[in-house]
Amino acid sequence: MDRPGALVRSWSTNAEAWTRVVREGGIESRRLVTDAVIVDAVVRLQPARVLDVGCGEGWLARALAENRIRVTGVDVSPELIDDARREGGGDFHAASYAEVAADPTRFGREFDAVICNFSLLDDDPAALLAALRTTLARGGSLVIQTVHPWAAMGDEGYVDGWRTETFASFGGEFAAPMPWFFRTIESWMDVIAGAGYRLARLIEAIHPSTGRPASLLIIAEPAVA
Repeated sequence: MDRPGALVRSWSTNAEAWTRVVREGGIESRRLVTDAVIVDAVVRLQPARVLDVGCGEGWLARALAENRIRVTGVDVSPELIDDARREGGGDFHAASYAEVAADPTRFGREFDAVICNFSLLDDDPAALLAALRTTLARGGSLVIQTVHPWAAMGDEGYVDGWRTETFASFGGEFAAPMPWFFRTIESWMDVIAGAGYRLARLIEAIHPSTGRPASLLIIAEPAVA
């Protein structure tokens, strides 16, 4: 099974449903905690310009634009990029991660931060992350938010591997399930180091209703050779 291909195709198939659920606040964890956590983390870095990799329909770009941050957004789904452009708040481009990795500065360079917000979902993001180092300004940061592995491991256990998101809890409009690659915290640290970064900070976002971790935020900087 071509899981990476199915992952990419799911975002175009589900684009309309995803835009709706995000804009209507239909994902409780995002509405209550994880949206605010990523915005706060980026704003605290005081960037002038950021690159949002996997920007989707552009909600994060709009939130950061309200804080006078210039955003360039990239996403593999042309449908989601069209939705982002209609709402504004940034400069948006449709491109696959392979295209970004092959020519990482095609959409700009000297970004103060590169953001990957719930958007590193395949089994091998190292090449992309390594390439994105070249887009960072001196002193720039990589900011990744992902599902917290302790909360998302499910019945499959705490071990790296492909999982399937059915979107069942989001409503009935999602036509295509999405394969995604689960990583332990140790595995995430290996990916970051292997791509040429050093860890600056870990943030565990806690769901206010359950008291359990909702997401893991990784802030990293290019490693000094």
